[in-house]
Amino acid sequence: MFAVTILGNNSAIPTLDRHPTAQIVTCDEQLLLVDCGEGTQLRIAQYRIKRSKIRYIFISHLHGDHYFGLIGLLNTLSLMGRTEPLSVYAPPELEPIIQLQLDCSGTQLHYELSFVPLQPGYSGIILEDKELTVRCFPTQHRISCFGFSFTMQKKKRKLIPEQARAYEIPAAYYGKLQEGADYVRKDGTIVKNDWVTLPPAKGKRYVYCADTIYDTGLLPMLQDADLVYHETTYLHDLETRAAERYHSTTVQAASLAAAAAAKRLLIGHFSSKYTDLQPFLEETRPVFAATDIAEEGVTYYV
Repeated sequence: MFAVTILGNNSAIPTLDRHPTAQIVTCDEQLLLVDCGEGTQLRIAQYRIKRSKIRYIFISHLHGDHYFGLIGLLNTLSLMGRTEPLSVYAPPELEPIIQLQLDCSGTQLHYELSFVPLQPGYSGIILEDKELTVRCFPTQHRISCFGFSFTMQKKKRKLIPEQARAYEIPAAYYGKLQEGADYVRKDGTIVKNDWVTLPPAKGKRYVYCADTIYDTGLLPMLQDADLVYHETTYLHDLETRAAERYHSTTVQAASLAAAAAAKRLLIGHFSSKYTDLQPFLEETRPVFAATDIAEEGVTYYV
């Protein structure tokens, strides 16, 4: 399963029914936390997310609405008996901030916590395992800020059983065929892998654009994505304010999704000045029809 669960969709100030930015990306059995605004661990409990399965945390930047919930979550994980290592990918300044909080409270975590620094302006792969590749890329905000691209792909080739049987390949060897190996028959004949398998299915990609001004430079990262999350802090009548505060509007986010030929768009990071979010859809869907509001507690499948 490849999916995104929204824990918080608000910007800056929490409200009674909307909370600062946080998302859970589910990649089969492992969970990844993207940003960790105030109260994130409460949303995790509310939506019955298995916190023990969170293996990686990605913090886009160090404005408080994106990381003020982190120290509480890290402490809770330790109190709940976690022993598995946990990795945090974030701007380098975050590590001494967290360490100071731990030191001042005399807290010692009972699991290994490692920080992977994201240097300003860096773009590239930061995590890769057998099925998941994570890239970071800079976004244009008031401070160093990153977006993240998550690609999940089954790397095993697809077996064509009838072809394998026709070449008299034993079933015990099918696993190696899926890994790309050729087969050598008893008479020395080589059965090429692509005679009996097909390439893996095309991977799915979710792109998370953190806080950013309207920036067409993001288009290469968004191109053909299956699902894009882009901030829409303001409705389009406040385009000037959005630019002054290095944020984006509804029409701007939708325009980028359309230009990138993305399949679907989620919008979020709404200003607390808005109580009704329906106008956000009324402005985005005429520009990019496949748009949804990133609703808290809802899971969107990639």
